[in-house]
Amino acid sequence: MVLLRYRLDELFDVVRPFRPLKLIRPLLPRPRSDLRSLSRGVRLRLAFAELGPIFVKAGQVLSTRRDLVPDDIANELALLQDQVPPFDGQLAQAQIESELKAPVSELFASFDLKPLASASIAQVHAVTLLDGEEAVVKVLRPGIEKQINRDLGLLHSLGEIAQRWLPNSDKIRPLEVVQEIEKMLENELDLQREAASASLLRRNFESGVDLYVPRIYWDLTGTRVMTQERVRGISSDDILAIDAAGVDRKQLAAKGVRVFYEQVFRDNFFHADAHPGNIWVDPTRIEEPRFIALDFGIMGSLPEKDQYWLAQNFIAMFERDYARIAHLHVASGWMPASIRLDELEAAVRTVCEPYFTRPLSQISIAELVVKMFQVARRFQLTLQPQLILLQKTLLNIEGVGRILDPEIDIWAVAHPVLKQILKDRYNPARTLKVVRRQLPEWLHTAPQMPALVREWLQQGVNGSAELAAAQLLVKQQQELARRQQRLLAGSLLGFCLLITAALLFIAGHTSDWPWAFGLAGLISFAWGWPRPRGPGQG
Repeated sequence: MVLLRYRLDELFDVVRPFRPLKLIRPLLPRPRSDLRSLSRGVRLRLAFAELGPIFVKAGQVLSTRRDLVPDDIANELALLQDQVPPFDGQLAQAQIESELKAPVSELFASFDLKPLASASIAQVHAVTLLDGEEAVVKVLRPGIEKQINRDLGLLHSLGEIAQRWLPNSDKIRPLEVVQEIEKMLENELDLQREAASASLLRRNFESGVDLYVPRIYWDLTGTRVMTQERVRGISSDDILAIDAAGVDRKQLAAKGVRVFYEQVFRDNFFHADAHPGNIWVDPTRIEEPRFIALDFGIMGSLPEKDQYWLAQNFIAMFERDYARIAHLHVASGWMPASIRLDELEAAVRTVCEPYFTRPLSQISIAELVVKMFQVARRFQLTLQPQLILLQKTLLNIEGVGRILDPEIDIWAVAHPVLKQILKDRYNPARTLKVVRRQLPEWLHTAPQMPALVREWLQQGVNGSAELAAAQLLVKQQQELARRQQRLLAGSLLGFCLLITAALLFIAGHTSDWPWAFGLAGLISFAWGWPRPRGPGQG
């Protein structure tokens, strides 16, 4: 009914089983006048918001899949925010006491029953610790697991329909998108995992100069409850408040870009939900501005191999080396080696070249990466979830940077940062350090090497024997098939010839033809009959 109310039935016209629904469309009630003029993206966003928190999450994930979703829909779905009424503070208190095995009065000096914020998965309450420190406690919604499992079942059913009937479903892979949503929700339901992510990010930016991460109170944290330091800041899209605080927005925007590249390529651990609501500005830092990070439910990292190839692709893109971009995409294994590099290079040039006609301050690396992935899909590129998260984060970070400083030259900020990170990461000193770290492990396994080599050689010998045995078996099976075919052919021919001889004899033919056909039939039977094989004949 929600889909019909927002007239989203037109989105299913391409799905074969739903095409007959077009016949009854004239019988459906006309949409409300306030909805009639809205675009399909706006109507889809409103429908997802009405369907509830899980569909809001699904919409947020789909907004990142610009390789699959049209831009007009992705842009609208990116606006989806959790707008869920808070649940009773008494229920939150009961959940905390159940998880931490103690009354709230023994855990905290004070506990505010009125939540500070409420979202689809959890809500946050202000508390005072026993030592007087201010903190916040995040609590999962009661019964949220059951609701998520129910709605995920519906999403799986929709994914299966799309997988079976949607055109090009092998490229879109709807069930993989649903699994992506499921994994994201599973991570967000484990607050201890989120707390561990916050601790690691805090350790990576321990100085707190560019990015501050609230500390976690582990003795007050569990799977369904997380307690962390309370921080105060300004949402990074609240320009009036940032200006009123006297913070240098240009310096802050450049720091945001640097922090992103440090998270991805220096630490290989990045905040993957970096929208303005989760990235605040510290109003107390005027001379040396910094960001404050919140909500660590969605974090990303890349396999070291992908991290290296991605960094090299960024450098090649900065330097407009299209041939190297094409080579890197194949060398990384993201595309099959059968791809023609000259065609891929031409496609990359077609996408990139128009951007370089603009002033550098107007070039969006995020937009360029999205279009590169869209073009690369034509050459059988398969995007991994980690790369999709990275793409989403890059869009968010650039968005924040442009809000803070519309004239920021992201190209000029990112290029030297990335080159320096790669220089520090891939150099002889670091290689020697890695070798030194792994040396004890190599020394530990060294005494086992002769036995392992002998076993490997023995497996090679056994493998050769097994191959010879397999080849002999195939040869024997081929010979058996030939003998069976000859037996069948001889039997059929002999049977036909004997029947012909019998018919001629019954018809009263006195010539030699009946005897000739009969003799030929016996010879055919003898030809087809299996003969014993001599030694060495198989």
